[in-house]
Amino acid sequence: MKFYNRENELRMLGEVLRQSRQEARMTVLMGRRRIGKTELSLRCGDDTVLYFFVGKKTETLLCQDYLREIREKLDAPVLGQPTSFSEVFRFVLQLSETRPFTLVIDEFQNFLKVNPAIVSDVQRDWDLYKGKSRLNLIISGSVFTLMKRIFEDYEEPLFGRANEMLALQPFTTDVLKQILKDFNPDYTPEDLLALYSITGGVPWYVSLLLDKGKTKRDDMLAALTEENSPFINEGKNILIEEFGTDYATYFSILTCIANGMKTRAEIENELGNHNIGSYLVKLENYYKIITKSLPIFAKENSKKNRYQLNDSFLTFWFRFFYKYQALVENRALKALGDIIRRDYSSVSGLMMERYFAQKFQEQGRYIVGKWWDRKGENEIDLIVVDSIAKEAWIYELKKQGGRYREDVLQAKVEKMLEQTPELRPMRLHLGSLSLENL
Repeated sequence: MKFYNRENELRMLGEVLRQSRQEARMTVLMGRRRIGKTELSLRCGDDTVLYFFVGKKTETLLCQDYLREIREKLDAPVLGQPTSFSEVFRFVLQLSETRPFTLVIDEFQNFLKVNPAIVSDVQRDWDLYKGKSRLNLIISGSVFTLMKRIFEDYEEPLFGRANEMLALQPFTTDVLKQILKDFNPDYTPEDLLALYSITGGVPWYVSLLLDKGKTKRDDMLAALTEENSPFINEGKNILIEEFGTDYATYFSILTCIANGMKTRAEIENELGNHNIGSYLVKLENYYKIITKSLPIFAKENSKKNRYQLNDSFLTFWFRFFYKYQALVENRALKALGDIIRRDYSSVSGLMMERYFAQKFQEQGRYIVGKWWDRKGENEIDLIVVDSIAKEAWIYELKKQGGRYREDVLQAKVEKMLEQTPELRPMRLHLGSLSLENL
């Protein structure tokens, strides 16, 4: 798959590269695995890019890898055989004083396992040499919690050292549509919804499907459970390192949410565990994997909150692959494939709501949300508010548009206005959105 999007990020990296020709600059790229950090880093615009991957090796072996990269890319003599990253990094900083270039350090957080002192060494040498150096340093990492700690915790050595910090996001809805169109000009709305539901716009997942010609809904769903499919264990690969030894409890909670349990009470009842409060707080505030949402314009102390996973792919993975882990472990992939096809519609409805909400949010001018009452008897799928123009669009979402009844929606709106005074002065537009509007 060709390189799509990232125009704003590339402009920023180009500007930082220009600045680094006068004095060293540090850029930090963060984002979930598979989001495209490495590819973006290597497209920074420099003719000479050193690439250091922090694998799970000893420091000595990593230094040997890095010395080979230096010799191959810079044809520079390296004296001796350094065994500490500090020696290598100091050499790179000094070398760039007379020969500017870019250094990409990928999966930087792994240094904490290799040798935690490396972070302090990087801070010391950066502070000593950055004034004379002309190094364009790009640091990336995919374990969100560790990267946040390293660069945003006031007590950590590298706090405040980065000149730019960038969190990469999945493809926008418009870009995802364009990509699918390039691969399949005759795609249907069902095909687009399936691509969004499975991948959430994460570039690596999109590439996995489309590069293999999986451009139709049924083909995409079938690809998930093919022999050796990388989707099968992907959730574990992404999150086990984040959660550590508590991963089983976190995974159980996320499975409940992915299966439509939206409140703490529902989750506790399902798990038979009334001590999950701290886990929910960490999932929301520390790991940033779930969001506690409220009806539009509800007060922060409202008790109408609901939980949802932020990541569409993880929603899909916990709904099927982790929930039916016994089938995965027994390699009963055909049975799992049948379940995915059978129950896909229960996920795609939620994903259609998420798609439309994201589509409006991407325009950068609307407050976007939904509404429900405390008893759950009345619910409105999507509300889009232009607070400047004092207008609001209220939508019911139906896969098939012909099932929409405005009188039913109007009755819900009247209930909502009783509890949401912020909407009363606005000009309201009622309607429906369906697959054809994707």
